[in-house]
Amino acid sequence: MSKNVKTGLEALLRPEDSILVLIDHQPFQFANLNSHEPTMIINAVAGISKAAKIFNVPTILTTVVEERGGLIIQQIQEVFPEQKPINRTLINTWQDPAVTGVVAKSGRKQLIIAGLWTEVCVAMPAIQAAGEGYDVFVITDACGSVSKEAHDMAVRRMVQHGITPINWVAVVSEWQRDWARTETAGPLAGLMIAHAGGSGVAYAWEQQLLATPVPAE
Repeated sequence: MSKNVKTGLEALLRPEDSILVLIDHQPFQFANLNSHEPTMIINAVAGISKAAKIFNVPTILTTVVEERGGLIIQQIQEVFPEQKPINRTLINTWQDPAVTGVVAKSGRKQLIIAGLWTEVCVAMPAIQAAGEGYDVFVITDACGSVSKEAHDMAVRRMVQHGITPINWVAVVSEWQRDWARTETAGPLAGLMIAHAGGSGVAYAWEQQLLATPVPAE
């Protein structure tokens, strides 16, 4: 186990200690995405983007050579309309001081990454950041690769470096932690209805049943 990996309660995500980096969700990468159905990744990254807004988690958007690879997808950009993604030439995001400077200035050590492709633009910065002492989490269902094997091997490789694979619903659940936190519970419930698939549908149904008057006998 890497020396950077926390254990016990300390291992769980906290919004006040988290920072999210979304890497290269661009048309070129989606064009050769074969590990996942693209709709699922778009849904996951839209969900985590909106959750970051709910929990006030700083979020960095970055693209690589966007003039050729295309702009970051609308589902992310519309959540952060005020933010111009950092456009890089470096394949490894963690070698770009425009990105790492923002992360370092935040003082946050729980680094959460999602991007395309898993084996390249996610693995490189994740491995480097873990080596620099960050507690790194990769949202695997908001990442994808040129093949299922490439995605799976990238996740296995990152685990060897002490990086934690996680899905987007687990991230937001750890950020919420307690349903008594009403300032985020309401917005999070709405987010789950929109993006959590069957779980969101079941929750909406539950609300319908609770709101249905019981006929008087």
